[in-house]
Amino acid sequence: MSVGILGTGSYLPAEVVTNADLVRLVPDADPEWVSRKTMIQARRFAAPHEAASDLAAEAAREALENAGLEAVDIDYLIVSTSTGDSPQPPTSTLVQDKIGANRAACFDINVVCAGFVFGVSLANSLVAMNPTAKVLVIASDIYSRILDFGDRRTAVLFGDGAGAAVVGAVAEGYGFLDSELVSRGEASNLIHVPGGGSRLPASAETVANGDHYFKMNGRGVREFVNSGVPPALEALLKRADVAVDEVTHFVPHQANGIMLAELVEQAGLTAATTHLTLDRYGNVGSASVPVTLDEANRKGALKDGDIVLMAGFGGGMSVGATLMRWGGARPTAAE
Repeated sequence: MSVGILGTGSYLPAEVVTNADLVRLVPDADPEWVSRKTMIQARRFAAPHEAASDLAAEAAREALENAGLEAVDIDYLIVSTSTGDSPQPPTSTLVQDKIGANRAACFDINVVCAGFVFGVSLANSLVAMNPTAKVLVIASDIYSRILDFGDRRTAVLFGDGAGAAVVGAVAEGYGFLDSELVSRGEASNLIHVPGGGSRLPASAETVANGDHYFKMNGRGVREFVNSGVPPALEALLKRADVAVDEVTHFVPHQANGIMLAELVEQAGLTAATTHLTLDRYGNVGSASVPVTLDEANRKGALKDGDIVLMAGFGGGMSVGATLMRWGGARPTAAE
């Protein structure tokens, strides 16, 4: 039996924040500097009333419609987020209630920007165990709520959004070919939010110190990506017996445009079409891979039989990559 993606969806908040707009939030962020260093031109910020579950629910509805399914058809609902509505309950249960997926078993995962790829790999295993199962994998992040706008190195990079995919059985020869999941806990200090957990519970002191803000060692992250991601992709392709020039589409985490150009060269993926959305949406955390995949899907760029490589990397530090042959969706019961 083969397992693949039956449908995709995404949701980006309405408010567009351009590099010029960002100056009022990050006074020393020169718009030209941001564009030159990152290739990001704009990003979206969630409205005050929107939380991660709201964005996730919108993306979920789009993915279900694209797959020709209803929320009640979903057996498992996975939400990847590092900016959930609250520490408890799981954000996935809030999404379940919003969309009416009342049959689904729900759980959250937090692998930061690699989370969606980890999520679809888990979904693959769940369907392999139960061939009739449908798994809704959603990635949703609202980084605008945890940014330190006094730190231009991080504040200019991130936006808010959600992306989703429905995973289920597909025709033989299609779907997921293999996945490579890597974690490097010794580098966990490169990306972190110190406060708000059991190590540093929220207090007046942690708030005063800015411990609830997102913190990143940009140079260290770049070195991690350059040294850690190409070998993971190479290992995946070798195990799947797919040559690098056979990859039709590369859908990477939308971290930084300059860094991604370097990654494509290092990984030998110059023959593939690299899909980018960061110019308009910035880095939307774990949602960046599914948002970009959904855009490619909806504009018809992904053709039946194309080889698609998705790669996420981020806090942990973690790398998740999955390789699939696009297409092969089976007719739904309604059809």
